[in-house]
Amino acid sequence: MKPLVFALLALFCSLAGFAQNLTTTSPTTRLSGRVLDASGHGLPGVNVFLKTTFDGATTDSAGHFAFRTRRTGTLTLVRTLVGYQLQETPLTLPAGGGALALPPVKLRESRAALSDVIVSAGAFEASDERRAAALKPLDVLTTAGAMADIASTFNTLPGTTRVGEEGRLFVRGGAASETRTFLDGLPVNSPYGGAVSGMPARGRFSPTLFKGFMFSTGAYSAEYGQALSAVLGLTSLDLDPETQTGISVLSVGGSLSRTRRWARTSASVSADYTNLGPYFRLAAPDLRWQHVPENLGGSLRLAHRTGENGMLKIYGTYNRQQVLVRQPDAEAAYAAAGRLSGLQNQNYYLNTSYRNTLRQGWSLTSGLALGREQNAAQSEPLRLGEDETTGTARLVLLNDSARAWCNFKTGIEATAQRYDFTFQPSDGLTRYAGGFTERRAAAFAESDLSLGHHLSGRVGLRGEYSGLLKAGGLAPRLALGWRPNAATQLTVASGVFFQNPTNDLLRVQSRLQMERATHYLLSYQRSVGGRTLRAEVYQKDYRELVRFDGRRPFDPATYANSGSGYARGLDVFWHERYQLLKNIDFWVSYSLLDTRRLARADRAEAVPTFAATHNVSVVAKYWSSKLKTQFSGTFSYGSPRAYDNPNAPGFNQGRTPSFQDLSLSVSHLTHLAGHYTVLHLALSNMLNRDNIFGYRYAPTADPATGQRAAVPVRALAPQMLVAAVLISINKKNPGDTSVAPE
Repeated sequence: MKPLVFALLALFCSLAGFAQNLTTTSPTTRLSGRVLDASGHGLPGVNVFLKTTFDGATTDSAGHFAFRTRRTGTLTLVRTLVGYQLQETPLTLPAGGGALALPPVKLRESRAALSDVIVSAGAFEASDERRAAALKPLDVLTTAGAMADIASTFNTLPGTTRVGEEGRLFVRGGAASETRTFLDGLPVNSPYGGAVSGMPARGRFSPTLFKGFMFSTGAYSAEYGQALSAVLGLTSLDLDPETQTGISVLSVGGSLSRTRRWARTSASVSADYTNLGPYFRLAAPDLRWQHVPENLGGSLRLAHRTGENGMLKIYGTYNRQQVLVRQPDAEAAYAAAGRLSGLQNQNYYLNTSYRNTLRQGWSLTSGLALGREQNAAQSEPLRLGEDETTGTARLVLLNDSARAWCNFKTGIEATAQRYDFTFQPSDGLTRYAGGFTERRAAAFAESDLSLGHHLSGRVGLRGEYSGLLKAGGLAPRLALGWRPNAATQLTVASGVFFQNPTNDLLRVQSRLQMERATHYLLSYQRSVGGRTLRAEVYQKDYRELVRFDGRRPFDPATYANSGSGYARGLDVFWHERYQLLKNIDFWVSYSLLDTRRLARADRAEAVPTFAATHNVSVVAKYWSSKLKTQFSGTFSYGSPRAYDNPNAPGFNQGRTPSFQDLSLSVSHLTHLAGHYTVLHLALSNMLNRDNIFGYRYAPTADPATGQRAAVPVRALAPQMLVAAVLISINKKNPGDTSVAPE
């Protein structure tokens, strides 16, 4: 099968080149050159084109580019890349054609671009990156209500549903487990910290570790697998820019970090601790804590440049957290004192990656990710222990050899997983133990094609095989992009996606098949100056979802891949950067979702409990250079969500109140003892709205009324106020307090 895939992709490349040659009716000029960063190293991914034309190329992994044009006379050559200042160079193109070799050019980083939220479709490509939403670390740190959490920030973008009691990413009618997180191309199996009901989980990673994020809500590249709905890509920093020490003092904890920079190497270490006890004693004294939420973590990062273009990165992290609280419960035995629920969680993660250029336009990227997650969960009287160890190795080869009309990428992955669990229904009863071992292999091939001056495409194929399930599948992916002018692009995309059932299903029955989803989407984007409008309609069809009998959840005989479902809708994103209102950067996102599914213990096809028909987010940021202060506000709205009410006929027929949240934050820049300092204050749910996420019902009905008692599911802390002092020490170039914080 793999030789056939290579042959087909080679045929696509040949046909694309042949089609382009047919249009050449006059002498052409071949332009070539190289784009470098400030350190003199090749800069990949730079868009290079002749202004007012569609003639151009993208630099390869070593910064080289080459393309042909039939234009003559004086034209402007443009070089542009997100995060760097646009550069224009006038050129005189000869009438008789020939070759024009340009001297290397360095691009300067753009300070303003670092604070921009970009829905990236400006370049003429049909790739998923160009349809994805890309955020910079600053957006995570300064978006009100996000509390410096990556997932919370992306929950303000279209396609997501704000599930307040969870905190994870729920995308286009999919469960949180259907969104996969990748760090430098390698999967992160436990991207969130542990949580109990009513206390949303937070991401494990600090946004300052990364130079960018990519969030694709559907029909993404064949490079990614094991995700039915969406992928979140995290790209870590290469070399840290300078030696410095960071001190963060928060009202709920603090952190300390140290970074050292040498000529070709940088190393950093950090430690952080949070304890919500003092805050809860003031803001929520009625909560019956036996162990307040407490978190201890640390990380170590090393980056080393090898040769001219090679980069080796090693990142390791450890995190431990604990929480134990009595929560309101409708069951008679716990109605008075509450049900004791809690979690002890430990997580270890190691990510290593290496990339370098090879010969004749080839480049190599490889990596290894190792992770271990340990959980001891309690929901009185039940106790559950979990221990999961996972390792993934990856190798990717890319050939972009400065050809403007075709490139080729292929890769292989291997994953090994061991999962063990213990389960005890109650003290004194039998303790059950079990587990499984998974070995999974995957391979993919993909090519970006230039099919003409206004049309481009991407074709890919991914294959996966699971040793545990003894099953596999082929997942084709296709995207086409049409750009009628420099500001507008239309994209159509489709793909097939597979994912293993989650651990809670496999620990009962491992003889299952992969679950499956097929994506179809059509997107429109127009970007002019600091204004961007994007609209996307989509259809997602689910097949082979796992179902079981909810009355016998521990009986493996009831488990089968007999479920199905669909999700369809419209996502709209509008971004104004200092255009409509001076000094204000804001975006508005709206999502319309129609979804039904029959999966797990569902008794009938119905709207899942985590889906909302309408979702709206408005984010605004105002920078005052006079006050040296940034103000940020976020308003979020989610229409009522479904829940199952056993006191009424039907299934998932109940509806919660709508979700509403108004959050504010303010960041003031100053110098403390000569060191660059940010004073930050953030308040979530400023109006203290009582958001209800569903209801917990008693297992049996009251004999007198025939109704089951219920208690609402609420956030343990509906409102959070956090104050922070962030200090950077030993910076060679002290921070400029006249510009927005970086």
